[in-house]
Amino acid sequence: MSEPQGTGPQGSGPQGSEPEGAGLQGSEPDGVTQRLPVLRKPDTDDGTAPDRPTPPAGDDGEGGRAGRFWSVRRVPAGIVAVLLLGLAGLFLYDIVSVRAGRPGMSWRRDLARQLAERPLDDTWVLVGAGIAAALGLWLILLAVTPGLRHVLPMRRTHAGVRAGLDRDAAASALRDRAVEVAGVQSARVKVRRRRADVRALSHFRELDEVRTDLDAVLGDAVRGLGLSRPPSLSVRVRRPGRKG
Repeated sequence: MSEPQGTGPQGSGPQGSEPEGAGLQGSEPDGVTQRLPVLRKPDTDDGTAPDRPTPPAGDDGEGGRAGRFWSVRRVPAGIVAVLLLGLAGLFLYDIVSVRAGRPGMSWRRDLARQLAERPLDDTWVLVGAGIAAALGLWLILLAVTPGLRHVLPMRRTHAGVRAGLDRDAAASALRDRAVEVAGVQSARVKVRRRRADVRALSHFRELDEVRTDLDAVLGDAVRGLGLSRPPSLSVRVRRPGRKG
């Protein structure tokens, strides 16, 4: 007689049942480190990685030159605007007053009479013309010069980015480097657009040796400032004066 299927001790589950957890495909035991994919930069046609874009010629390294900063000229422009506004307002008020049937301002009538009667070689006419010409030349000079003489332009290492260094800050940096030289007691530095004047006091060592060290140290310091037009150095070293 045949025995009924699934009645034995091993028949507690359906036939062909798999061990628990066998149906989880690709599962990994706990504590196993998985390797993640690595993102690579796209290669060029020849198989090499693309280089970084190089800055435009003339803007990087020693060839990067930048022009001076231009001042907005707020004070002269404000003065001229206020004067013109006041003068135009006076003339407009006088014209409206005359149109309304009132007499014009006495100063305008006197000015018109004086301009009509005085000859061109009169002293006051020449003085007024000289003042007007001087003011005109001053405005032209302000218009064609950049101004901001205390700001030294720096080299442009990135297109579209400009930087400047104040003269006092440059002088402080050079003075700090100068006093680090052995034998230098104190130093005074004045930085101009094209030259940096250094006056140092040396209380020991030979003056020629101190001057040579200052030339080397300050030369490196000037190049380290990153200026578009590094100023030339003028170094003078002397002994401090005797007390009393």
